[in-house]
Amino acid sequence: MDAKSTESLTARCCIVGGGPAGMMLGFLLARAGIDVCVLEKHADFFRDFRGDTIHPSTLELFHELGMLEAFLALPHKEAVRLAGWVGDEKIIVADLSHLPTRCKFIAFMPQWDFLDFVACEARRYENFGLRMNVEAVDLVFEDDRVAGVLAKTPEGVLEVRADLVVAADGRHSALRGRAELEVIDLGAPMDVLWLKLARRQSDPEQSFGRFEPGRVMVLIDRGDYWQCGFVIRKGGFEEMKSSGLDAFRSEIAERAPIFADRVGEIADWEQVRLLTVAVDRLKRWQRDGLLCIGDSAHAMSPIGGVGINLAIQDAVATANLLAEPLRRGAPTLAELDAVQKRREPPARLTQAVQLFIQNRIITGVLAGRPFKALPLPLRLLRDFPILRRVPARFIGLGLRPEHVRTALVTVGNERCARDETGQ
Repeated sequence: MDAKSTESLTARCCIVGGGPAGMMLGFLLARAGIDVCVLEKHADFFRDFRGDTIHPSTLELFHELGMLEAFLALPHKEAVRLAGWVGDEKIIVADLSHLPTRCKFIAFMPQWDFLDFVACEARRYENFGLRMNVEAVDLVFEDDRVAGVLAKTPEGVLEVRADLVVAADGRHSALRGRAELEVIDLGAPMDVLWLKLARRQSDPEQSFGRFEPGRVMVLIDRGDYWQCGFVIRKGGFEEMKSSGLDAFRSEIAERAPIFADRVGEIADWEQVRLLTVAVDRLKRWQRDGLLCIGDSAHAMSPIGGVGINLAIQDAVATANLLAEPLRRGAPTLAELDAVQKRREPPARLTQAVQLFIQNRIITGVLAGRPFKALPLPLRLLRDFPILRRVPARFIGLGLRPEHVRTALVTVGNERCARDETGQ
């Protein structure tokens, strides 16, 4: 790096990535009295078309932390049941009303609001640091141990020395490559195009999906607009662009006729964002001084919208298992491995379910195969409503929901104590 200047700082734990996993882990460690620094490469959290689903398991964590009421005061939409149209038939896929949680719904909220909320709570602790517009590009090694990170800033180079570096920098993680951690690519037959279209009062009130031969579309109600996910076969975006914007608008209108009168809002391709779907996981999540969590450890398919849930659960488990070791110094490899041993099984099982759906259902739909009959699992969900509790638990709670085990430790900031008592 051609540095204008070099800045150095130290922290007990340096977290790279200010997404849901990184921010939640930073907050929980700071709350537990650990000196923590979070590096986020963007100047703010404002990103269109990030995952915006806040699951009941996350809302339960906020309840445990005494933050639920303040969080739900933020603008959001709630979904108790998740439904989809398969051809001309509407199927309720999941009913969250029976979940053993205080909030029996998924909250749809812009991810930047979620991240701003967590960051605001974390800043109450003097031992929490958040550096925006700082992109970690390399690891610092001492012998064979990770001892910190090098990052680019507008002013030059930032070197952060830490007892533990946590890579929470997503599916395109730079750090896991620098650490030479082996990636197992599980494959994905699809990509997703995200766009916005205006919402009218006469539109349906609930988010839903549409499945027709050759067509899959997901519609998320965001209040004054629809967030639309247009599923395409892997690598098909350039071919679609070559067919022209008019053809794309026509395709949207055919998939979702309610938008026929407003597809003209798509003025150019800049309004369409490509999400390149990847499903993979690391063979080993750690090396001495480094731990990967969230999408950097296991990139999830968008099926079920559970990636955020898995990432946040990773963060909670990491805080639970490593807060005490970090209080003493650098966690051992065995202590880092304990995080993988706890969180890898639910990640692997979730990916297995996603792979089954994308390979056995999505691939056929995108290939244009006609529906000879409603698939058996969907017929069962239609005819036996009690079965809707199974996908509800999978989506809403995940396969191993975590709970906050770290204790609140005040660190000379009076606001911490006042906030904990609600005064």
